[in-house]
Amino acid sequence: MMKRAAVRIFGWARAAAVCGFAGGWIQAQETRPEAAPIVQPGAPGMPSKRLPASTTGQAPQRSQADVEFMQGMIMHHSQAVVMTALIPSHTENAEVHLLGARISRSQSDEMNFMKRWLIARGEPVSMAMPGMPEMDMSGAPMKAMPGMLTPEQMVALENAKGAEFDRLFLTGMIQHHGGALVMVKELFDTPGAGQDADLFDFATDADNTQRAEIRIMQNMLKEKR
Repeated sequence: MMKRAAVRIFGWARAAAVCGFAGGWIQAQETRPEAAPIVQPGAPGMPSKRLPASTTGQAPQRSQADVEFMQGMIMHHSQAVVMTALIPSHTENAEVHLLGARISRSQSDEMNFMKRWLIARGEPVSMAMPGMPEMDMSGAPMKAMPGMLTPEQMVALENAKGAEFDRLFLTGMIQHHGGALVMVKELFDTPGAGQDADLFDFATDADNTQRAEIRIMQNMLKEKR
């Protein structure tokens, strides 16, 4: 008899403990603090604004300047790749070969990225009209991209060999890279442009890479003097 009573008492105690735990858990859930409020900072000198809990973040919209930057940079990179393609048949300089391979690989990869970026947003990968490479999509004459070599410079590069080719290639690529830096600066100087996260990362990386390569080429030219 005493044994059955003890079993009943143990059962009641366990049930009470479970209920107490459940009740505590429910109470904890009920007293859990609400999510932190969403606050939008105000303009300088203006108060902040509390937004409703349903507010969701929105990525900034791309601007036309973003699109034109990507289209223009594809054209810009294309000439650099053409320049590097001359190296195997125009010079035996090992340093120039290594530099050219690096530039060709990185700029080809970047061209593929820029094309994917434009296609994903329903934009043409070129700002030129089909059959009219000197005209943009509006029919206006296209302005030359900063730093791009002129037809005369390209002919001189193609006709050079050995040390003369090395000199023309390095000076031409420094000019070319400098133009890309101008394009990045113009992008970020344009109000509302460069806010797309992927484009911002790309443009920033391209700027850093080409600055570093300019320093390398400048040092290579100094060693040749």
